[in-house]
Amino acid sequence: MKPTSLVILTTTAIFSMSWVIPALADVDYHIDINQPAHHLAQVSVSFPQTDSDKLTVNLPVWRTGRYQVLPVADGVRLFNATDSKGQSLPWKRTASGEWQIALTKPTSVKVTYQLHANELGDRLRHIDNSHAYLDASGVFMYSPAFRQQPVTIKMAVPEGWQSYSGMDKGPKSHSFSAPNYDVLVDSPIETGISEHVSFEADGRDYDVVFWGEGNYDTQKIVADLAKISGQASAIWDGYPFKRYLYMVHATSGARGATEHLNSTVIQIPRFNFREREDYLRFISTASHEFIHTWNVKAYRPQGLVPYDYQSENLTDLLWMAEGSTSYFQNQLLLRAEVITAKEFFDDLSKRIVLNQHNPGREVQSIAEASLGQWSSTWGDYALNHSVNIYSEGYLASMALDFSLLNDTQLEHSYRDVHKALYQEYKIPMGYNVADVQSILKQLSGKDYQSWWQEFVNQPFSLPFDELLGHAGLTTTYGKSAKTVVDAGMALSGLHDDLILATVIKNGPAWKAGLTAGDEIVAINGLKVTADGLTKRLNDFIVGDTIKLSIFSDDRLKEVSLRLTEQPKGDLTIAPLDEATDAQKAFYKAWLGVDWPFDDKGEWISTAD
Repeated sequence: MKPTSLVILTTTAIFSMSWVIPALADVDYHIDINQPAHHLAQVSVSFPQTDSDKLTVNLPVWRTGRYQVLPVADGVRLFNATDSKGQSLPWKRTASGEWQIALTKPTSVKVTYQLHANELGDRLRHIDNSHAYLDASGVFMYSPAFRQQPVTIKMAVPEGWQSYSGMDKGPKSHSFSAPNYDVLVDSPIETGISEHVSFEADGRDYDVVFWGEGNYDTQKIVADLAKISGQASAIWDGYPFKRYLYMVHATSGARGATEHLNSTVIQIPRFNFREREDYLRFISTASHEFIHTWNVKAYRPQGLVPYDYQSENLTDLLWMAEGSTSYFQNQLLLRAEVITAKEFFDDLSKRIVLNQHNPGREVQSIAEASLGQWSSTWGDYALNHSVNIYSEGYLASMALDFSLLNDTQLEHSYRDVHKALYQEYKIPMGYNVADVQSILKQLSGKDYQSWWQEFVNQPFSLPFDELLGHAGLTTTYGKSAKTVVDAGMALSGLHDDLILATVIKNGPAWKAGLTAGDEIVAINGLKVTADGLTKRLNDFIVGDTIKLSIFSDDRLKEVSLRLTEQPKGDLTIAPLDEATDAQKAFYKAWLGVDWPFDDKGEWISTAD
């Protein structure tokens, strides 16, 4: 067994033949942000005395919240190790994120290294003249021998900076403490020039830190975050934190978000806050990450417990960790009246359309996608042969929710499954498939193994109108729905080229023999441009066969393509003509809010 796989879950002594666990003592971290303009800092880690003949230190090869191995250690240079007297110790690099230090006698060890931090979009580490965002997985090394020891963090930062973290504050400015490395690695630090606002919701304290200029409305964001933060009781019966930190980055292009133990970081391009569509994307992300504080951080699948920071952590339940979080995120916003019912169903409509246009749903199960997340990529192959744990996990969660509501005559919903997971499988425990199925049986009195086989262990397609019908709803393209021609392909969208990015499996282009990377030159012998391709295709009707001139591997070819049809316009979700009281009751049990339509079938808006 590798030293990196040795994890102490409690303070009970667990021994290895290669080292002896030392007495409880702090691991002290210090970071000096001395060259912010060049993204550089100096880091030192002081480990307590050990009686072993070697000390292994590691920098994680991945960070929590992103299930992918990253070149984290590439930011480390000038590594050095010294003993308690300041004498240099011999060391060697034994893996991409591992260093072994040779010891000849009991001694404390101090490790120092230069850190380059310019990975803002990875939400790993970023230092510049205005701030530093420090996720410990990309900044602070640890030793498996001292993983459970208390840690202190002291920082030397430029004058005028303010520092924030979900960790406890230390006795001095720009210092923090944590009970162990696992808390440190899940409590990133934001330090720099920022705007800070505090609020209280449901007996808990919250901080919001804004870094970067942008077109955001601080008051609106804080007000909506307060509404979201007060909705946790809709699913769970308690909080895993006393204080929570929202970190908002208004960036020059980086985007994304990551959940942590009692905080989150959300990155949005600086001018992507004001328009309603942009704002909904931001606030939905905030809700998603807040939910993760329970689902993933407070309880998570066994494959992720405890975290192994030096290798992949496989689980076939990653769809529940991510997809179910996506499923709940807008429900919390709807309950909090941050979004309207129409906005909720506009989002669901888009998810349905994406699912229906994803050939991969006929190929890959969400269990397989969960296991393959660590090596997943995106592109033509993924579209045609894969599913996404977020989007398909959302739909599987919805199917499970509807099944549970029906099986319990609306007494229990999928929310109760997650409430039970929080009650019964808090970290350091982890849950497995059998545990989830056991909860489902306890709630419904029914065995869900066959459901699991149909919707989780094999590819699935949902009968959306049948499902939504339980809640008095249906899908529609409108009374004046039309169809347009479809070639079953999409361009890369880069510059003005006509290079195919995707070719839909079993669509017209696929059947014509086209593949991603082919470049369209002409249609029926006439030159075509990227901005004119759609207009040119619309000159034809469904069933027409056109001749495409293409370059494939630099060779000019001509192929015949028969156009098919696709609906024109946006899919929407609307009420059935005469929704029954039972269907309206199902709707309320499902989403926790009243029927959103008036007597004429028009939306009743409730959000600000």
